[in-house]
Amino acid sequence: MDAKYPIGQFSCNETISNQVLEQWIHDIKTFPTRLIETVKELTEEQLAKTYREGSWTVRQLVHHIADSHLNSYMRFKLALTEENPTIKPYVEQKWAALADSQLPIHVSLILIEALHERWGYLLESLTEEQLNRTFIHPDSGAIPLKENIGVYAWHGNHHLAHIQLALKEESRSV
Repeated sequence: MDAKYPIGQFSCNETISNQVLEQWIHDIKTFPTRLIETVKELTEEQLAKTYREGSWTVRQLVHHIADSHLNSYMRFKLALTEENPTIKPYVEQKWAALADSQLPIHVSLILIEALHERWGYLLESLTEEQLNRTFIHPDSGAIPLKENIGVYAWHGNHHLAHIQLALKEESRSV
């Protein structure tokens, strides 16, 4: 298994079926519950575990998910209210090194739970026209919202797999 991409890299068909889109939205809506179930009783030692050498800790992953998904939610709102807005990327590694990445994880779990409730509600309300709206990422070009739903369904599952891998590695070494 590739520890960097335990569920593989994101890929998207040119045509996204309603069934695939519904699954992605379901993944986004249910992500907080799956994440909380995985991390709710972790010790400080477990939160310091990594899924591979040099990777983020479980604690940093939880805080990164909050940062990343908050940025994504804002990008959706911008794309829905502006014409092809250019979004501002951020340097994830630097964000993960800031002091707030050492907070107790419940702070980010509360944020993720509330954010995903709003995000899921918004995603379920989108029309076909809205799903095809785009934002411009300076490094990647135009990103349709429909595709970005898949990116973030994958993103949550990707990092949840990292956390599970870190905990699995920890249980093997005990």
